[in-house]
Amino acid sequence: MSNLLGTLATLLDLGLVILGFGLIILIHELGHFIAARWAGIRVLAFAIGFGPAAFSYRKGMGWRRGSSESEYLRLVQEGKDGDISPTEYRLNWLPLGGYVKMLGQEDLNPEAVSDAPDSYQNTAPWKRMIVISAGVVANIVTAALLFMLVYTVGIETEPAKVGGVVLDSPAAAAVPVNGKDLGISEPGLKAGDAILTINGERARSFNDLVLAVAMARRGQTVRLEVQREGVARPLVFEITPEVGALTGLLEIGVEPARTARIVDFKRRDQREQFAEALRRVGLDGVEPGMQLIAIDGVGPVESAEQVAEAIRSSDGRPVTLTFSDGTREVQKIIEPVPELELAFLDPPDAPSRRVEEHLAGLRPLMKVREAEERARAQGLRDGDIFVRIGSIEYPSPGEGMREIRTHAGKTLPISVLRKSPDGNLQRVDLEVRVSGGRTPRIGFISDSTALDAPLLASVPEALWPVDQPDEAVRPSSADLGILPGSSVRTINGMAVDSFADIRRALREATRTALDIHSPRVSVTIELALPGPVQDDGSMPADIERWDLSEREIRALHALSWRPEFGLGVFELEQIRLKAENPIQAISLGLHETKRVMLTTYLTFARLFEGTVRIEHLKGPVGIAHLGTRIAERGFIWLLFFLALVSVNLAVINFLPLPIVDGGQFLMIVYEQITGRPVPIPIQNALTLAGLALIATVFLIVTYNDIVGLFSG
Repeated sequence: MSNLLGTLATLLDLGLVILGFGLIILIHELGHFIAARWAGIRVLAFAIGFGPAAFSYRKGMGWRRGSSESEYLRLVQEGKDGDISPTEYRLNWLPLGGYVKMLGQEDLNPEAVSDAPDSYQNTAPWKRMIVISAGVVANIVTAALLFMLVYTVGIETEPAKVGGVVLDSPAAAAVPVNGKDLGISEPGLKAGDAILTINGERARSFNDLVLAVAMARRGQTVRLEVQREGVARPLVFEITPEVGALTGLLEIGVEPARTARIVDFKRRDQREQFAEALRRVGLDGVEPGMQLIAIDGVGPVESAEQVAEAIRSSDGRPVTLTFSDGTREVQKIIEPVPELELAFLDPPDAPSRRVEEHLAGLRPLMKVREAEERARAQGLRDGDIFVRIGSIEYPSPGEGMREIRTHAGKTLPISVLRKSPDGNLQRVDLEVRVSGGRTPRIGFISDSTALDAPLLASVPEALWPVDQPDEAVRPSSADLGILPGSSVRTINGMAVDSFADIRRALREATRTALDIHSPRVSVTIELALPGPVQDDGSMPADIERWDLSEREIRALHALSWRPEFGLGVFELEQIRLKAENPIQAISLGLHETKRVMLTTYLTFARLFEGTVRIEHLKGPVGIAHLGTRIAERGFIWLLFFLALVSVNLAVINFLPLPIVDGGQFLMIVYEQITGRPVPIPIQNALTLAGLALIATVFLIVTYNDIVGLFSG
């Protein structure tokens, strides 16, 4: 029942988005219609929607089912049209958008000209420029009015505040320009930093930062002015964004601020699904909407970042979190997850670089953390460890995902290690089907650390550390000749059963070397080699002397801890952006309209530069899907989204491309200058070129939208 209600709610949101989108297009056409009537151009039809007419109205004839056009033309031929209007107002069967049909003007047929004195062709060029521009003007005015309404009522959004900083990101490494003057020597933005300005512009929300970074030129710095608690004056950072591994857009590695309250949902189905997700990450019993009130008995707790900080400083000891819903409390003991080192597998010029976790070059095998229904139907289970994916024996997570991507839409042979009921590992061979599209997948969430097993993937000859992504480093473990599938038994005589144990043993073995800044330290590592199990149940063993470099020792001891769950389980911090008076609402509305227009133009510029790719663009399917998700946040957010759509429609319509208003405008400018219209054959050629371009882009973005919808 809850699923049915959720589906109905989604369909209602989708209906509102489609209706709103149709109204935006209708307003565009209404602009053309009003301007055409002002210019004295004969308007043959003003239609709401597309397809055959359901109903129509014509002054002098009244209402009709269907169109009155054939009846009107007959009266014209008989000379009985004296008091009848030439304009038919239609309501078509597909009520999405609309169009204006003027005498002598058809976008798709430049040859549809007319010699009538009130035709489009016989109207002065300057008046036609106004008619062509009127749709764009109507959309800009509509957007400005919607933005004014939004800021008059107020809109809930994320503040321009840093909630978390990604390790080894540009934001973590940035040094404040004026840090020395203010006594700040530690690099990086910090949780709680309030962003005052971005490139000199006032920052009103976290979205302003995301947008400014994504729209930056490649290699261009973004200048941030931030206020940090306890610092007398604002700090100034100049940060160069980098392409994000997941989004493919420019990022600096900061996350929005989050509260200490667990995310809540209005819909019952969403609450149930989220409660199940909480259970899977060790927060069973914690309900959506609960407040975290204490960490290890100390409260109050004001932000999610306090949880991350408590676990980072825990040194691996369990952390107790206390949640409350106002009537009852739930305590959860959280076991910190040890972090591993991060590095790229591929050189900087690789088309898609993937970050992998490792310990001085030792990489864990890929593991199934959670098998979705699709993967379970094909035989995979939670906890399965991959020993073969396609042609890759003992794959690391990066190698495994790469092999899966190369088999999009195909069958892929895999083998996994799975615990039997008696606790022993057994090998299971399977054939699975990989989905096609942009993100090929089998249907499971991988565990990139496989912390509960000391099994090793192959040791790479080179890694590119995330803090120096352009510099290749040969890990010292590459000299050991470790065979893929080996497992670690002991390090310096200390028994290990997991990658967490490997990390602990290596840190213990190198602690003295770290203190005395030794350039190198040797440890012994005992490996169980891959191969047949002996009669005593053991594997063939090998003991190696392993020389770790000073850099590797420092990296090992810089590693911290993280919670098993992501901070995304906590609600985003919200502020209300609201104008103090009508004048400020007008100012904010006009400012937002201008900003969105400039951003839309910048998007096209960044497409040519390559920092924005065509898969980042949204077509009708993507806009509808995005709008539905935004509509869930409330009606005021839907109005804000429609204002964005209205501005984007105006900008796209006025691009200097054939078939859209901008191309038509340029042809009228040519006519105004030369005194003669663009020749019909050239207009036809430009129209066909414009149609081909728009159809191609439409098909590409729609394909990407559909693939993203079903594979996301």
